[in-house]
Amino acid sequence: MLSTQSAEIVRATLPVVGAHLDQITERFYATMFAERPELLDGLFNRGNQANGEQRRALAGSIAGFAHALIRHPDERPDTLLSRIAHKHASLAVTDDQYVIVHKYLFGAIADVLGEAATPEVVAAWDEVYWLMAGALIALEARLYAERGTADGRTWREWTVVDRRQETPDVVSFVLRPSDGGPLPEVLPGQYVSVRMRMADGVHQIRQYSVSGGDEHTRRITVKRVRATEDAPEGEVSTLLYEATRVGDRLTVSAPFGDVVLKDGDRPLVLVSAGIGCTPVVGMLHHLADTRTTRRVLVLHADRSRAAHALWRETSELVATLPNGQQIVWYEEGDGGLAGQMDLSSLEIPADAEAYLCGPVPFMRRVRDQLLAAGVAARDVHYEVFGPDLWLPAD
Repeated sequence: MLSTQSAEIVRATLPVVGAHLDQITERFYATMFAERPELLDGLFNRGNQANGEQRRALAGSIAGFAHALIRHPDERPDTLLSRIAHKHASLAVTDDQYVIVHKYLFGAIADVLGEAATPEVVAAWDEVYWLMAGALIALEARLYAERGTADGRTWREWTVVDRRQETPDVVSFVLRPSDGGPLPEVLPGQYVSVRMRMADGVHQIRQYSVSGGDEHTRRITVKRVRATEDAPEGEVSTLLYEATRVGDRLTVSAPFGDVVLKDGDRPLVLVSAGIGCTPVVGMLHHLADTRTTRRVLVLHADRSRAAHALWRETSELVATLPNGQQIVWYEEGDGGLAGQMDLSSLEIPADAEAYLCGPVPFMRRVRDQLLAAGVAARDVHYEVFGPDLWLPAD
């Protein structure tokens, strides 16, 4: 994939570029938004800009792609690319935006590296960028075609037909297409994006797992993260929670997401913490609807029973599975095991497939425990809300 000459230069300069990637991405975003502020309207998440997560995620993806090209020159890192492509498709990213990113990213590289950014070094990393961008453009085009969302048709108006209070900070919205048209297919574990106009007129987009629905509706479940002026990452969930009522219309994308429950007969371990339960509940609905006989172990950690969104529904779904079992851990110990999730005393089938969703530190701990129990690394799948700051080793 990468030319021999460029591969040698990238290998030699990767330590230097990697050491400066945080500076490069910080300069990149600052310059791009100063000159192209419209990109913050309906594309980039300003909450993740404020807390630095988007910058770190971009640096990690560039470094990860470059490392993959060097280690396995004849292979394409599809796992990394698929995760990014699905998120981009859910934002309706277009081909021309890669040209904009290239301009400001390579301007930042030249600024930060100075004399070290020789024409040969820039040319080699330019090749890396366009290999990655080209692969993403192709993957995203395929996703748009599969979802019938080509030509800018990613977005659709949906009407809120029900609002359900799940916990003091979590609410579910049941949605129906406002145009009365057919529902798009959603695979168990996928998410949709919701595009909201904020008080200052800027549009912001957030992703929410499809936690349920029927032949006429889809449901999303939203946890309010209280936003502040210094930490705006909860501004969309706060607006949804506080202002959205039955009869309101929401602008929602087609479903996307690469962490999808695989059919088969292997045992399943579904692991979540906090609002990470939402894709798991979507998977459980699919398993119940298909009358699976697979062994299904559902594990959840939360602060308390009162904070555990959709717990009753989860319990009812697990009860319909002939080989289903649910275990919960609550920090307060009310109605579940006390403390943090601990798999050491559980019998985890070594041939199980595991699906994880929750805070990254939580998923790291659980993944380590699953590997120790004999589950293969390739069979541990994870979903992250927001920028992917964790790319576990294969």
